[in-house]
Amino acid sequence: MPAPAATLLPYHLECEARVNPVGVDSGHPRVSWKLKSDRQDDRQVAYQVLAASTPEQLDSRIGDLWNTGRVESSETTWIPYKGARLRSFQRVWWRVRVWSVTGAVSAWTEPAQWTMGLVDAADRKGNWIAPASYALRSGPMPLFRREVTLDRAPQRAIVLVSGVGFHELRINGTKVGDNVLEPAWTNYRDTVLYESYDITPLLKPGPNAFAVMLGNGFYNVVGGRYSKYTGSFGVPRLSLQLHVEFGGARTLDTGTDASWRVHDGPITFSDTYGGEDFDARLEPAGWDRPGFDDSGWVHARGVEPPGGGLTSDMSPPARVMQTFDPVRITQPKPNVFVYDLGQNFAGWPRITVSGPAGAQVRLECGELLDSSGLVSQASSGAPNYFTYTLKGAGQETWSPRFSYYGFRYVAVEGARPESVPAPDIPVLHRLQGEFVYLDVENTGRFSSSNDLLNRIHALIDAAIKSNLQHVLTDCPHREKLGWLEQSYLMGPGLLYDWDLRAFLPKIIRDIREAQTVDGLIPGIAPEYVEFSGGFRDSPEWGSAGIILPWLAWQWYGDRQPLASSYRTMMSYNTYLRSKAKGGLLLFGLGDWYDIAPGPPGPSKLTPLGLTGTATWIRDLKVLEQAARLLGRGDDAKAFEAELESETAAFQRAFFKSPENSYAMGSQTAVAMPLAIGLAPQSVRAALVANLAADIRRRGNHTIAGDIGYSYVLEALLHAGRSDVIYDMAVQKTPPSYAAQLAAGATSLTEAWDADPHNSQNHLMLGHMEAWFFAGLAGIRPDNNSPGLRHIIIHPEPVGGLKEVSASWDTLRGPVAVTWHADHGSFQMNLELPPGMSADVYLPDGSQTPVQSGHYRFDVPLGPAS
Repeated sequence: MPAPAATLLPYHLECEARVNPVGVDSGHPRVSWKLKSDRQDDRQVAYQVLAASTPEQLDSRIGDLWNTGRVESSETTWIPYKGARLRSFQRVWWRVRVWSVTGAVSAWTEPAQWTMGLVDAADRKGNWIAPASYALRSGPMPLFRREVTLDRAPQRAIVLVSGVGFHELRINGTKVGDNVLEPAWTNYRDTVLYESYDITPLLKPGPNAFAVMLGNGFYNVVGGRYSKYTGSFGVPRLSLQLHVEFGGARTLDTGTDASWRVHDGPITFSDTYGGEDFDARLEPAGWDRPGFDDSGWVHARGVEPPGGGLTSDMSPPARVMQTFDPVRITQPKPNVFVYDLGQNFAGWPRITVSGPAGAQVRLECGELLDSSGLVSQASSGAPNYFTYTLKGAGQETWSPRFSYYGFRYVAVEGARPESVPAPDIPVLHRLQGEFVYLDVENTGRFSSSNDLLNRIHALIDAAIKSNLQHVLTDCPHREKLGWLEQSYLMGPGLLYDWDLRAFLPKIIRDIREAQTVDGLIPGIAPEYVEFSGGFRDSPEWGSAGIILPWLAWQWYGDRQPLASSYRTMMSYNTYLRSKAKGGLLLFGLGDWYDIAPGPPGPSKLTPLGLTGTATWIRDLKVLEQAARLLGRGDDAKAFEAELESETAAFQRAFFKSPENSYAMGSQTAVAMPLAIGLAPQSVRAALVANLAADIRRRGNHTIAGDIGYSYVLEALLHAGRSDVIYDMAVQKTPPSYAAQLAAGATSLTEAWDADPHNSQNHLMLGHMEAWFFAGLAGIRPDNNSPGLRHIIIHPEPVGGLKEVSASWDTLRGPVAVTWHADHGSFQMNLELPPGMSADVYLPDGSQTPVQSGHYRFDVPLGPAS
């Protein structure tokens, strides 16, 4: 009898959550795949992975590096390599096949691959180099070059490069890759990242020119224009290693040393906050090509490493992801032209200009215009600008390399549009805005029949992308710092929309490296500047060090960040305990930017002790579960006892029994005990009613701030009160998202009222994004099933919505929900990937368990709808 035909197919093979990565430096890389099937309730029951040292062996079904044989398992993610020991620069080809519940075995997938980075320290070649004489300054920035002669075409070539702060590598006149602002910024005293590239197609027999341009980045913030802070890790420096294979055993390994030459380059000012100046006359023609005469350049000098260990950058790269053309050009005063790009975003302008040598074009970017129509930087930090000095060679195209900004408008001085006649002024043939953010997969899609909700979704999404840099920044201009509270409070919204499996470990490592010897986790990571008071020491911020690794486990099933951070988590809890008074944490910023009379800032409506202690209790809940997961039973018992004690202290201090409220009865004070699970079951219904009534009494407005608003939405969602959330979402008077849109915002603003003196592109109040998916579409992770093996589908048709459509491409495959509500009926289509199950809760009150596949539901609308 023939075997049943295979319907279950593996696809999208990854190593360490990346496709065909180069530079893997783990001895046991983890592989993953997704599954698809046209059969209902299909799932994997076994798999086999083959890994080989050549594609030919893999094609012959020979796994000379690793052959798992048939492994009885339904797992498709984070499967560690357990084959032969891998060496530096080794390329591994691999493929997988799976068995389904029907007994059918799939075909082998197409080959995937990964390439190792530096596995053994002994394979490290070269030194760190810097200019022979260099002071800490904002410019000019150095150029480095060296030629490497090959007697034949290489079979394979890998380059590892780290230029700090930022580098651009060019080989034989071509930029290597399309990454920008690399390497990712870190605490350089602990970790320095190198980028890895397969450069085989760029090399040729004969001389090959390796050329590197450096920028200051966050490594050397000297100032000179606007700066949030000034500080330096030292003189910018370069490390590069080349590995070439010619076939057989013949290889070439070389690295940066004193034979490299260095010269001042065309970047005359480089500051991560203040901008960038480029004088094209100072860029030596052909400096990045073979045969250039560099005899007038000086030899580089060897310098000490930056201090941190050199590690492969496995986090996502930053790239130019979108381009905006002007929607309007105005001339508010003579010789000043303002280009409106129609969208507030993070990045830089790109220009094509022609004119005489020495003419300078000045580009001043900003989020807003002042009353005279000129660009204002009142919300974003001033002065910041970019300048380009022409070399006088026809049309010249340029954009900054090492400094970005948040803006919508560009004021141009020194050049005119083609349509404006003025023969003595250079011509600006083209200006575009280039949107720079991490190149990660956009996993979430949402739309509804209410266009206002769709516009709010786009508003929040623009802020997320703008701040999805090498750290999760709060804003892309004034600070560019990784304020930690948003990483976990905005976490669900971020994780619906974007695949951050390779990015969360970067944030979590930054947090570990920012922790002080006494256990404090500061408010920002990396901690480039030491703030004072609550801006450095606030439990709601530092607790990211405990909660974020747990989110990585809950949503992605990735245990590694949790295991590597456990000591950090323990140490921070010890620190918090040492600061407690009577079991309460009475310090920090509290519910930052809550809405009360006076200027926004630290919490006014909710005691610091309530938000700080509630967050600590959330930490203890995580610590107890993490300890059990990691097999630390004694720790778990200790955390359980501490949790019981702190919960009792919290209740004694803040619960008001006659009013069924907490503290002063603010929305944050009531919502946090509900969302975190501190409120006794006997009073939860009354607390929810009080919370909803307060919002209704205020015209469906929140008064919660950065911390509390997330908990307000969570408390209402899990109490089944999405009707209240919907009415807040569509409220058009301030404070609301709609009011921001009405004020002309194209990205989420820092303050609810879109105050023009505050940032117009801020991440911290975007918590509604998670509700679009978890509330309206009803797609919710199940906290009892880490890694999304099982989820909850609980759509909530509220507010008279006719239609909602959402999809979420999870690490196990796509989940999609589309529903229509009309004339008293509710129809929903649901798609689940193989291996995922769900409990479906429908508006008529019914509950249905389902396995993977496609489903259609048609039920009456419940009375609450």
